[in-house]
Amino acid sequence: MTGSQGPAFSRRALIGTGLGVGAAVLTGGGSGVAHAAAPASPERRAYAFLAAAMDAYPRHGTVRLAQSYTDQAGLFSTAFTYDNALAVLAALASRTADGLSRAVALGDALLYAQSHDPVYHDGRLRQAYNVGPYTFYDGSPQPDGFVRADGTANVGTQFGFTGTAVGDMAWAGIALTALAKRTGRDRFLRGAVRIGGWIDRVGRTDQPLGGYTFGVNGADERLPFSSTEHNTDLICLFGRLARLTGDRVWRERRARAVAFVEAMWEPSGGFFYTGTNDGVTVNRSPVPEDTQTWTHLALASRARSRSLDWARTELAVLDSADRPNSTVPAGQSYAGVTFSSASLLANEDAPIAEGQPKPDRNGVWFEGTAHLALALRDRHAPGDEARARRLLTSVERAQDLLGGGQTLGGTPVAAGSGVVSASSPLDTGFGFGYYPYRHTGATAWYLLAAARVNPLRA
Repeated sequence: MTGSQGPAFSRRALIGTGLGVGAAVLTGGGSGVAHAAAPASPERRAYAFLAAAMDAYPRHGTVRLAQSYTDQAGLFSTAFTYDNALAVLAALASRTADGLSRAVALGDALLYAQSHDPVYHDGRLRQAYNVGPYTFYDGSPQPDGFVRADGTANVGTQFGFTGTAVGDMAWAGIALTALAKRTGRDRFLRGAVRIGGWIDRVGRTDQPLGGYTFGVNGADERLPFSSTEHNTDLICLFGRLARLTGDRVWRERRARAVAFVEAMWEPSGGFFYTGTNDGVTVNRSPVPEDTQTWTHLALASRARSRSLDWARTELAVLDSADRPNSTVPAGQSYAGVTFSSASLLANEDAPIAEGQPKPDRNGVWFEGTAHLALALRDRHAPGDEARARRLLTSVERAQDLLGGGQTLGGTPVAAGSGVVSASSPLDTGFGFGYYPYRHTGATAWYLLAAARVNPLRA
């Protein structure tokens, strides 16, 4: 989905129309000589970006979500539910008091959105919310923060981010179960159970391929297609709910999601298809990266771990300044993977969408590059650690050198903090693109990979 006056959105648009950073100068102990402190680690700088995204609108209350992209992406203060679930998981992975505090605050904001929706009271979350004021492209002022003046959550209506995807809901539930386990606080488990219940009521399907369908659009109409990615997320969520609640109904629901995912396996090629459009026929093109990596993280299936080799070889890209439509500065290059098989065949002579730049077929998708690195570390076959380290080095180089001069809520982002979503404009093949803007989701996946924390293991 795109708009003539706005940007191309994240893949979530398919259903919608604390820590310091930098080299501080310290004074040596009585010597009168100033010494530059050692530069903060890549992980510390990444956490600083997540903190800045969460704290971008201090005048608009303590109940808050993190802005998903820097202002330059043109989405203003949009906070995607998926990105914020990842921010919770990354904060917990820090194993620090500040990380736990921030994870709890974000989890409570998700619960607030769940219980203060302006229309629905059935446990759903929306695709995205606004977390700070701005003036929209049509000139209309948007004065509220995440909590509107009437107490309701500020749903992202301006861009049409009003639907609810099963995958987004699953990730929010995964984040809440992680908080429930870490803190022992019942409210997080109750919120996750409500999410799981909504998914089963709305998404369960008797179509031949089974599993769970995509969710609902902004008009609350059920969408008939089913995603391998979404059902993979449910394997984790339902598995966790089974363990935390002791209720066997979640085991049955998990088995349904597993059966769908396994039906998407292509044994001759060693990869998973993207899903189905009608519940009857497998959609064989495009083939995305995340269905290869997330399936391994959720299933840990040695028989199907070849999907990681398919992703790292068939979707491998190297972006450099001499590439057509590349925006990488001269003298730099980045290796990783792209979004899907269709990204490699993108029309480089036409814009990704109206008002957007032309795509670079070799644009690196850093979010996917990070979860491929994590999946390789998790599989730990011969050579996997070295491959993962090369991918993470590319992500860290991008954090250092790409996305300079960007802002969050009008405040400059510290140099070298936060990972851009793509090295150059990238056409996903699913009707939207990714661009070189610093991104909460990509940054969180980098941190999970660096910490070797698998967020999809039940």
